[in-house]
Amino acid sequence: MSKPAVLLMSRLPEPLAGRLRERFDCHELAPLDAAGLQALAPQLRGMVATGESVVSRALMASLPALEVISVLGVGYDGIDLAAARERGICVAHTPGLSTDDIADFAMALLLAAARQVVNADQFVRRGDWTTGRHPMTRRVSGARLGIVGLGRIGRAVAQRALAFGMEIAYTGRTPKADAPYRWCSDAQALATSVDFLVVCASGGADTRALVNADVLAALGPTGVLVNIARGSIVDEEALITALRERQILAAGLDVFCHEPQLAPELLALDNVVLTPHMASTTGATVQAMFDLTFDNLAAHFDGLPVPAPVA
Repeated sequence: MSKPAVLLMSRLPEPLAGRLRERFDCHELAPLDAAGLQALAPQLRGMVATGESVVSRALMASLPALEVISVLGVGYDGIDLAAARERGICVAHTPGLSTDDIADFAMALLLAAARQVVNADQFVRRGDWTTGRHPMTRRVSGARLGIVGLGRIGRAVAQRALAFGMEIAYTGRTPKADAPYRWCSDAQALATSVDFLVVCASGGADTRALVNADVLAALGPTGVLVNIARGSIVDEEALITALRERQILAAGLDVFCHEPQLAPELLALDNVVLTPHMASTTGATVQAMFDLTFDNLAAHFDGLPVPAPVA
């Protein structure tokens, strides 16, 4: 039997790409021009995307044989799910595997931003400690934590924050009946009542710029923002202004609006910790994500239930 033809939306790490090539007839999108993609289109039955991939209605329409999209990642906001459902295209992803790693990293960013860990490291390396003490930093233990989006990751962040004696509140579309934390009806109300705001919500049109200038103003000059979700959820220009003008104390960011390109204004600020979208990238989690990405695709073509379809 011939191998099913699969379109790779971006260059994948070799451990996954090599395994896919053994089982499937793989074609990378990047080298293909419009004519090349059109020539391949009747054969392409599968697709491997990432959380940053854009799979539009138009692209799906140009691939008449497409049956399944396997996403390497939890997020799939770049995929037109309505179009996929209309076409009967199965969309699968890799949820749950990175929850603990991302929650751990959220707390790492929170601590780094509040306690000025990066600045303190530079302070020591410059030799400034020999002439004076580092400025005082913000306490974390016993503070009030607000979580934007109490899904799997938000709940895991809350568990960790409890160990710091923090008071937890959250916002989301509706209160969670099984959550013992205080619910706020919107992000601004939440920001008004907390010291730290951690963004854990899903990306997409519904949450675009959810954390805006008003929310940041509500967080206030001693507040700290952490974003380990999607860059689009925070109004980046408003955040730059809030940090530059000290309307908030600090921020820890692992995601950005136009990553890997960052706004020069962000790079110039000393009250923000910047990391390269690495919250989920531990060796164990990445391997598990590779495995599930492959298994989702293979199960579809084997006629078996797909392990992790998008709900």
